[in-house]
Amino acid sequence: MIRVMIVDDHSIVREGIRILLEKFPDIEVVADADNGRSALEVAGSASPGVVLMDTSMPGMNGIEATQRLGVECPSARVLILSMHKDKRFVAQAFRAGARGYLLKDCTSAELVHAVRAVAAGEIYVCSGIIGVVIDDYIKRIPDSFAQSEAALTPREREVLQLIAEGNNAKNIAFLLKINVKTVDTHRQQIMKKLKLYSIAELTKFAIREGVTSLEN
Repeated sequence: MIRVMIVDDHSIVREGIRILLEKFPDIEVVADADNGRSALEVAGSASPGVVLMDTSMPGMNGIEATQRLGVECPSARVLILSMHKDKRFVAQAFRAGARGYLLKDCTSAELVHAVRAVAAGEIYVCSGIIGVVIDDYIKRIPDSFAQSEAALTPREREVLQLIAEGNNAKNIAFLLKINVKTVDTHRQQIMKKLKLYSIAELTKFAIREGVTSLEN
């Protein structure tokens, strides 16, 4: 049984979600609250497994409440249910400890799916904000990685993969239809650009950065 608490400052929203969720035999709404502060007061005794949390509420907003719940009621997993798709709200929610983010224009089927996913320990991101999350992630990739990737030419990345997969210069030359000397030149350039000075280091880099699917 998934024990759910609904936190939203609009009573009609809370009532509507309760009616929807209680149609499912594996979900029980054990409490509701109209702001973050009230949610903290009842969470301890209600022991919810999932907290459906609005972001914009008077008294204490959902982001602050999510962070506090992580300390005061760590067994509760917060699923944000918000009208905001701006990346600032999304980032703040996950930094505060939310386990999922859902927009209020979602379908009832998606809401139930998200509740079950979060209850099962998964991270849930609705389709409406996946683009925002991916864009933010890409922007946060370390500069060193981005620069090293950009520094290599397509041919050098090809040679790097073949090196990491255990091919010697002669094999690489045969596969790429180039001469051995050209392979050696590519290898030297790769090492120089990545500041790596052995085949072992190149191999570790290629595996770590997903250039090859080989495993240690």
